[in-house]
Amino acid sequence: MYMKKRILFSVVLIYFIAACRSTHYLSLTDDQLKGNLKKHIIKLASEAFEGRETGMPGEKKASDYIIKEFKKKGLKPYGNDGFLQEFNFTAGAENGPSTQLLINSTIYKTGNDFFTLPYSSNGVVTGYITKVQYGITDIKNNRDDYKGKINISKKIFLIETGTPDGNDPHGKFGDWTDLRKKIDLAVTHGASAVIFINSDTITEDPKQDWKNHTTQSSIPVIFAKKNVARVLKDSVITNCTIGVEIIKIERKGHNVIGFINNKSSNTVVIGAHYDHLGYGDEGSLYRGAPAIHNGADDNASGTAALIELAGFVKNSSLKKNNYLFIAFSGEEKGLLGSNYFVKHPILDLKSINYMINMDMLGRLKPDEKVLIINGIGTTGRWKGILDSCKVDSLKIKETESGVGPSDHTSFYLQNIPVLHFFSGTHSDYHKPTDDEDKINYDGEMMIVKMLKNLLTRLDGQGKLPFVKTKDENNEDAPKFKVTLGVVPDYAFDGEGMRIDGVSDGKPASKAGLQPGDVVLQLGEYKVLDMMSYMKALGKFNKGDTTKVKVKRNNEVIEKNITF
Repeated sequence: MYMKKRILFSVVLIYFIAACRSTHYLSLTDDQLKGNLKKHIIKLASEAFEGRETGMPGEKKASDYIIKEFKKKGLKPYGNDGFLQEFNFTAGAENGPSTQLLINSTIYKTGNDFFTLPYSSNGVVTGYITKVQYGITDIKNNRDDYKGKINISKKIFLIETGTPDGNDPHGKFGDWTDLRKKIDLAVTHGASAVIFINSDTITEDPKQDWKNHTTQSSIPVIFAKKNVARVLKDSVITNCTIGVEIIKIERKGHNVIGFINNKSSNTVVIGAHYDHLGYGDEGSLYRGAPAIHNGADDNASGTAALIELAGFVKNSSLKKNNYLFIAFSGEEKGLLGSNYFVKHPILDLKSINYMINMDMLGRLKPDEKVLIINGIGTTGRWKGILDSCKVDSLKIKETESGVGPSDHTSFYLQNIPVLHFFSGTHSDYHKPTDDEDKINYDGEMMIVKMLKNLLTRLDGQGKLPFVKTKDENNEDAPKFKVTLGVVPDYAFDGEGMRIDGVSDGKPASKAGLQPGDVVLQLGEYKVLDMMSYMKALGKFNKGDTTKVKVKRNNEVIEKNITF
């Protein structure tokens, strides 16, 4: 009898504690909510996390912390694979031990004397050098550096990086500032390898930038620095050996996924990316020595809100949807984590009701309090619901498009209604100075309270109908005079530029291009990667008509396109 009473007392006590926790979480004071947000941001944006770069130890520390917090809130993994969804990506490349340069039996050191360019293929080439000046054939401007060159096939070409008009990208030889164009022309003339040099004392040397999304050519390509360049220009070269070994750096990123199963046929996705730039990864706007980019606002702030909303939903009466809380990695490298999720979904994407993305919620301007909400046009129901969820003096600035430089884009492209919450940019964006002490916790608290209101209002709304929006800002269009009207797949690592989404009424749509098509050529300009795509796009003016060549499945097709 004593044991029964003891067991009963224990059950009641456990129930009471759980109920207290639940009630406490739902009735957090403003100070408690701000305190929780601050605790998360201090942790995630600490030096110990080393900027949370995808695939690096800091990402592991951050994902461990998020998993621990999800467990505290009562979230479970979806299925039997745990809280982590792993994805592979190429983080760059490095020279292997076979990389070498020998000139007349003199060995030169990689890094000090020369370096491999990212356009290079692997291989070892031995042969004679032929000098072809700037490596230009430009009939319009009456210049052909290959004119009169005979018996040059299978030789190593020595080419200047610049142009006759001083490497001016706006000069008459501006198109020839593109090294890839010179390499491709050299290949057509039979080059076995290319050595670039820079004799111009004003223009900068090319950079050994492995993080650029470039595809390899068919021959080894190196750049020789000043001391070696003088030897190559002034000496009689009898023999030269170039060896290139490029080793791709493969890493693994991790999405963190927690699930609340309410046995519903619909699931809501609430997301925020937790990765950042490490010690100054690509995308950093800082020009000093490597330094930890703590990313307090971008996006420890959104991740903190994700954790707090998970606790709110778990202990709430919101039971008409299931909820997936996803902390994405790889956002800073091109939406890698969210792109992987929608292409390797753990549930039927058609069951997703809507997706809310939180990216940079921590720097609401105290004197203006303007919250930017993107994606308002992705369902007809957003506008009326949002108006009823405002908090205090929060002002809302809305945009229609479901496409933008954050993870909601990946879901919009799968015909899922989305919203993107964003408190605005600032001078610390993508710099080491984006630190925790600059977070406006009063502002973030207001945004989280509005999100709670929104989730509560949406609980009984059923499945939201998707609406495709007019997407104006999908291609960094201000850089170009024209736009193709597509969303590039930044995770694509093959040859060409793969399309992830097509905007209605834009040139690509009118030409019949489709998501999944890989653009291989625009007019006379080959598209080998993202960089060459952007360069090709810059060659056209509004009203121009040309042909676009794309690979669709295993077939190459050609379409007429008008900008």
